[in-house]
Amino acid sequence: MESFLIANPKGGVGKSTLATNLAGYFAREGRRVMLGDIDRQQSSREWLRLRAPSLPHIATWAIESDQPARPPKETTHVVLDTPAGLHGKKLGSVLKLVRRVIVPLQPSIFDILATRSFLDRLFEEREIRRHEAYIAIVAMRVDARTRAAAELERFLEGTGLPVVAHLRDTQVYVQAAAHGMSIFDLPPSRSAQDVEQWRPLLDWVRRPV
Repeated sequence: MESFLIANPKGGVGKSTLATNLAGYFAREGRRVMLGDIDRQQSSREWLRLRAPSLPHIATWAIESDQPARPPKETTHVVLDTPAGLHGKKLGSVLKLVRRVIVPLQPSIFDILATRSFLDRLFEEREIRRHEAYIAIVAMRVDARTRAAAELERFLEGTGLPVVAHLRDTQVYVQAAAHGMSIFDLPPSRSAQDVEQWRPLLDWVRRPV
């Protein structure tokens, strides 16, 4: 089972946007995908409630009486959305469940400083080494050609972590989310530019580990 954790300690960086659209991509590809929301705000769960039955199915946690929540049977891909401030033992326990970690990051000094210590904690987590999890960065709400994007790249040079995609600031994500949709559910006339920006990230998530 392929599993992905979307995490950043700072709120408002686009974790749910990234999680819902990644789940939407896997569903569109015919995978048996589960979108798990461990955020108190339950943004991803609310998005699933808006999703039309005619769209590719995305499951959520299977919950049985007196049993822990778990992915439904035959799930092939799990995407976990997380709350701001995830750290310590809770971070460690979640890392045990996944093979890859994707960190959405906006190119502002406040987001960079907050994420620097978070990345340090990720490296310190024994689970990262024990389970050979991979970490990648996705630059959110940024044009790859801007100075802000270049500053983000400089910040990350010493980490050895790849910036696998630069996703622009656009209302397309907002409009799709309002209907429980991902950009991969939209017609190409509306989504082509954004789907193209996702291609490097999709190459990374499809890479064998």
